[in-house]
Amino acid sequence: MLQTSSAFKKNAAAALADPGLQRALERTKPHFQHRRAAAVAALPEFEQLRETGRQIKDHTLQNLDFYLETWADNVVHAGGEVHWCATASDAREAVLDICRRVGARVVTKGKSMVSEEIGINDFLEANGITAVETDLGEYIIQLGHEPPSHIIAPAFHLNREDWEARFRKAHTDLPADRIFHERRDLLTEARGELRQRFLAADVGITGANFLIAETGSSVIVTNEGNGDLTQTLPKVHIVLASIEKLVPTLEDASVLLRLLARSATGQDFSVYTTFSTGPRRPGDRDGPEQYHVILLDNGRSSMLGTEFQDMLRCIRCAACMNHCPVYGAIGGHAYGWVYPGPMGAVLTPTLIGVNQAGNLPNASTFCGRCESVCPMKIPLPGMMRHWREREFERHLTPAFFRRNLALWAWFARRPGTYRLAARAAASALGLIGRGRGRFHRLPLAGGWTNGRDMPAPEGETFFARYAREGRRTSGIRR
Repeated sequence: MLQTSSAFKKNAAAALADPGLQRALERTKPHFQHRRAAAVAALPEFEQLRETGRQIKDHTLQNLDFYLETWADNVVHAGGEVHWCATASDAREAVLDICRRVGARVVTKGKSMVSEEIGINDFLEANGITAVETDLGEYIIQLGHEPPSHIIAPAFHLNREDWEARFRKAHTDLPADRIFHERRDLLTEARGELRQRFLAADVGITGANFLIAETGSSVIVTNEGNGDLTQTLPKVHIVLASIEKLVPTLEDASVLLRLLARSATGQDFSVYTTFSTGPRRPGDRDGPEQYHVILLDNGRSSMLGTEFQDMLRCIRCAACMNHCPVYGAIGGHAYGWVYPGPMGAVLTPTLIGVNQAGNLPNASTFCGRCESVCPMKIPLPGMMRHWREREFERHLTPAFFRRNLALWAWFARRPGTYRLAARAAASALGLIGRGRGRFHRLPLAGGWTNGRDMPAPEGETFFARYAREGRRTSGIRR
C-alpha cells in the first residue's frame, strides 16, 4: 500500500474536515469502548490474566530462537512447510512461488495485517493472480481500492450508505432497485457473491493470531467463518505470520485468547476460533493438500533487546486505538500506513524508519489510555517518548521546535530565571485575558488554539501559589 506517514499533518487536517468520516467515528468508537468495559467488568480475573499474558509473551521473546525452531520442527512433522522471510519482498516472492507451482489463478484471503504490510494483493494482481478478500469489511474496502483504517474493523471509517453504494457499483448482475433494509442484507449479498470465489480458489491465504510452538499450529479468530472456508476449501493453505506471533503451548494460547476478544470487540470469545495443524491427513473429510507458513521478520528481530521489544507483545486487539482521542478524531488512514493509532505510532517507525514516520509518535497527548487498556501492558507512551528522543537526536525535528526547546532548556537549567520568566508571562497573560476567561487565538500557539481555547491564567504561577499556601498546609497530618 502507498505509504504517506510523512504527510501525517496534511492527512489529519483532511480527516478532520471530512464530515462522513467524522460521523462514522462519532457513531462507532463508543461502541468498542462500552463493550470492552462490560466484558472486563464481567471477568474478575481480567487483571490477573493481563499479567499472566505479559509474562507469557516476555518469556517467549526472551527465548524466541528456541520456540521458533521448536515450532518449525512441529510444522514440518505435521506435513507443512515453513518459508523463512527476512523482508516483505522475500515474503511476496515466496507466496508467488507457491501459487505458480500449483497454477493458481484465484486466491481467497482472510483478514491479515501482515498481508497489508507486504502488499500481497497488488503484487499478485500484477502477476496475473486474482486476490479476493473474504472478510466483509475487507471486501468492502477492496471494492473501493483503499487500505483498512482499523486493524480489526477495516471499514471503520465508512457509513452504511457507503457500503450500499459500493455494492450497487460492483454487483451489476443484481437488480439495481434492490433495497437494503438492514446490515444483514449487505452480509447476505456479500455471501452470495463470494460463494463462487470460495469454490473457485486454488489457494487460500490467512493470517495468524498465534503460532503454537508445541504443536506447530496456527490460530485465527473470526466472526464470519470466512477464515475457515479460506483455509479448508482450496487445495493450498498459506499462512502469513510474523515472528512475534509465537506462544509456547496450547495453554498459553488459551490465556491470550481470553484477553483478545474481550479487549477487541467486548466478546467473551470470537464466534470462530480455528486451529490449523498441517495439511489434510488420511481420513480427514476436508482440508488443504498443502500447508505453508510464510514467517516474516521485516525488522522485528532488530527490536529484540531494545527499548522497543515490549511492542512485540502486541496481540493486535486494537484496544489502544479504540480508546485513543487522537485516533478517535482522525481515524486510521491519516497515519499513512498499515498500523494506525498508538500501536502504529510505535511499530511503524520501526518498520519504515523514524525519518518517514516521525510525526506518528508526536501525535499523542500522552493521556495514557492506550497503556491502561492494553491487555499485554505495553508501555506505549514511554516508547513514543523514545521515538521522539531518537527523532531529536537525529535532527529530524523542524529547526523551529529545536530552537524553542533549546530556549526552554536554557531557562530550565536556571531555576531562578525560569520562575521569574514564568511569573512575568503568567502575569501578562492574566492581565490581557482579564474579563475574557480564555483565548481564542494566541501568537506562536496556533497549533493549540486552532482546535481549542486556551484558559487565561489567573496571574499567578504554581510555584508562587505553592510558596504562599504550602506553609498553611504543611501541618496537615498524613
